[in-house]
Amino acid sequence: MEIAITLSAIKIILAGTLSFLFAFLITPPLTHILYTKKLWRKEVRERAIDGGDVPVFRQFHKDKEIGTPRFGGVLIWVSVPVLALVSGVLGSTGSWWLEKMSFLSRSQTWLPLATLIASSAVGFLDDILQVIQPPAQGLKQWIWTTFGQYIAGGLSFRYRFLLVAIIGLVGAWWFVTKLGVTAISIPWAGSLELGLFFIPIFVIVMLATYSGGVIDGLDGLAGGAFASSFAAFGMIAFSQGQIDLAAFCMAIVGALLAFLWFNIPPARFYMGETGVIGLTATLSVVAFLTDSVLVLPIIALPLVMESGSVIIQLLSKRFRKKKVFRAAPLHHHFEALGWPHYKITMRFWIIGVVTAFIGVIVKLLG
Repeated sequence: MEIAITLSAIKIILAGTLSFLFAFLITPPLTHILYTKKLWRKEVRERAIDGGDVPVFRQFHKDKEIGTPRFGGVLIWVSVPVLALVSGVLGSTGSWWLEKMSFLSRSQTWLPLATLIASSAVGFLDDILQVIQPPAQGLKQWIWTTFGQYIAGGLSFRYRFLLVAIIGLVGAWWFVTKLGVTAISIPWAGSLELGLFFIPIFVIVMLATYSGGVIDGLDGLAGGAFASSFAAFGMIAFSQGQIDLAAFCMAIVGALLAFLWFNIPPARFYMGETGVIGLTATLSVVAFLTDSVLVLPIIALPLVMESGSVIIQLLSKRFRKKKVFRAAPLHHHFEALGWPHYKITMRFWIIGVVTAFIGVIVKLLG
């Protein structure tokens, strides 16, 4: 028993360490490509999600948006699948040690890996459309003239929302038909059977988690928040004996730590939608795999705070004709109050770590 626990702990720690090292090593060539190709926004965002003005955003970010590449999320969705695939291949060589270290498994990691790749691809498409320039002539110019209104500046929020919903539907189908999961656990109250209602609930949770992606707005803010959340679910998975899933979560944490290494102000690059959509969708899947969806809002409280501030701001502007916050999401409000960015980031990190611990405790006791 002790040997099994030790090997499981080694697998989890090794996954995080190797993921960090791999992501760290591929960052220099990645950033070289990003800067050589000038893959950043060519103009500062002018409008909020409701079409309103964004004076606070322009004031603090006009010099950072232009000249800082996107696509930092590539580190995560390249490092983790490559590491999982290599571990699976090595685990099939017949060596008992390598087999024990593999965390590629159908029941635990196939679905989160597929979700990470598919949703990151959606974000990658959006990032590409945000940085490309209209072609000057030829067929490409005609395509841009004809369809540019739909793709200029990236995928619209409506299309991103729809694509995330489709990914959620596929994930829910896998849970119901392949894993036989149609219930969720309620802390201290047992299990709630949802039947086919599990599918819309799954999609709603994924979309709600994605809405928290607005946290990607300050150097290192999103990376720290996601790292604490995935580390918490890694602990929960370990406590449930889902060692492969725990190793997967720790691999994401390792890649995020490498991202943070290069994202310390001044940031080398932004996470971009390719990171945000991939991580939020995967976080939702991991929450369902660990039957911890009701503690997800606790573990990922910084994301809830950010998306909640946007919702409150939009509703207040719509019905009260005035703002609750100086700017939304919440980190921009603190910027407007005069807080330095490093203070905002580190305090959000602290909140994220504390609430992650609380969420784990609630899950384990419940």
